[in-house]
Amino acid sequence: MYYKNDFLQKLQKKFGKFAINNLMMYIVAGMAILFVADLFFGGVLSMFAFSTALISEGEFWRVITFILIPPSDSVIFIIFALYFYWLIGSSLEGQWGAFRFNMFYLVGILGTIAAGLLTGFATNFYLNMSLFLAFALLFPNFQVRLFFVIPVKMKWLAILNLVFFAFEFITGDWSVRVALLVSLGNIVLFFGKDFILGLRNKQRQAQWKRDNRR
Repeated sequence: MYYKNDFLQKLQKKFGKFAINNLMMYIVAGMAILFVADLFFGGVLSMFAFSTALISEGEFWRVITFILIPPSDSVIFIIFALYFYWLIGSSLEGQWGAFRFNMFYLVGILGTIAAGLLTGFATNFYLNMSLFLAFALLFPNFQVRLFFVIPVKMKWLAILNLVFFAFEFITGDWSVRVALLVSLGNIVLFFGKDFILGLRNKQRQAQWKRDNRR
C-alpha cells in the first residue's frame, strides 16, 4: 500500500502523457544488447561506463549510458538477473502506474549522476537496488526462489540487502557512501510519507484497542 502524493499527482496531470510505458523492459533490453555485444566483441561495456575524465573530454553519452551496464558477466546469472529486474520494474509500474515509476527511476538516475559528477564514481547497482527495496516495501511477502530452489520472502532479502548496504557504507570510501545515500534517499523521498502515515495508523489502532479494553 502507498499513499497518494499530491505533488506527483499535479505533475502527472501536466506531464503524464510523456510517461514511458514498460520502461524497465527497455532498460533490460538495453542491458541484454550490451551484454551480448561485449560477449562477442569485447570492450563494449567500457565504452558506456561512467567516467568524469572521459565525459570532460567530450564523451557526453557516458553521463547516462552507465544505466545500461549489465549486472554480471556470467551468461547463466545474467538471465536470472535481467528477468528479476524486469519482474521488479513491471510490478512497480503495475502498482504505481507508468508516470510514478518513471519519476522514481528518473529521480534515482539524476541523483546518481549528480553524485557521480561530484565524486567521480557512478554505478547503476545502487540505483537498481533501490528498485529492489521499493518492491520489497510494496510486496514484502512475495516469494522468490534463491538459487532457483530455496523459497525466500522479499522482506528477508530486503533486510539482508540493508545489512549489505550498512557494510558497504562502513567499509567503502566516500564515493560509495554518497552513492548509497542517494539510492536510500530516493526510497525516503517516495516512501517517507507512507512510513509516517503507517505509524500514525498503527498508533490509532493501538489506541482504539486500549479504549475498547477499558
